Amino acid sequence: MVKIVIVIYSMYTHVYQLAQEIKKGTETFDSSIEIELYQVPETLPQEVLTKMHAPPKPELPIITADKLAEADGFLFGFPTRFGSMPAQFKAFLDSTGHLWSGGSLNNKFAGIFSSTATQHGGQETTAFTAITYLAHHGIIFVPLVSKLPYFGQTDEVIGGGPWGSGTITGSDASRPISDREKEIAKDQGKHFAQVVSTYVKGKKVIEIEKKKKESSDEIKTVESNNLTRSTTNTEKKKKSKKNWFCCGKDELLD
Repeated sequence: MVKIVIVIYSMYTHVYQLAQEIKKGTETFDSSIEIELYQVPETLPQEVLTKMHAPPKPELPIITADKLAEADGFLFGFPTRFGSMPAQFKAFLDSTGHLWSGGSLNNKFAGIFSSTATQHGGQETTAFTAITYLAHHGIIFVPLVSKLPYFGQTDEVIGGGPWGSGTITGSDASRPISDREKEIAKDQGKHFAQVVSTYVKGKKVIEIEKKKKESSDEIKTVESNNLTRSTTNTEKKKKSKKNWFCCGKDELLD
């Protein structure tokens, strides 16, 4: 079973909406993939969130660092804060030190998606700076596919890019996610699921073939040892046999 975990921090629900589209994309590729959606702990007090006019948090379970070790891949989503991830998500990733020391996340996969208030609010730098966490954990970063829909068109503002899907929220967070941005998010989920699933299933095939080879080698070794013992015993019998000749006749008597 392939398991993908989507982890978000969402202030004004845009990242949460992107996560839902990404989840649809993974399910489109393979409905048997196990997908879990979490949010990181909030570090701001409610009175501050109220002053920021932040809506209630989505009803998602709070992630713990150990949950990452259970997954084959994870998709991290967060808004941008001055060109990098927000403190809430950084605090969560900073809590993964014990996973790093044990190499628990080595050879797992991760993708990134984000939101910004403006066109040049730092979606690319946010993804770029987040990759440092992945590199230190030995996590394999999965960007979007090379042929990105709509990014060559200029008739509409579109979030995201080669680093991952995204959305532009507007300075007051009033802009809804566009249909094109939703489609791109679905494409990211589908592509990510394909990459992770191919690796996991391919790894299992390699392990099965390795076990078959080891078993075959053991059988060959046993057969070779048996043949060697049989040959040795035959030679010993030949050497121990005495030739007796009687009455001038070349007849072999045992």
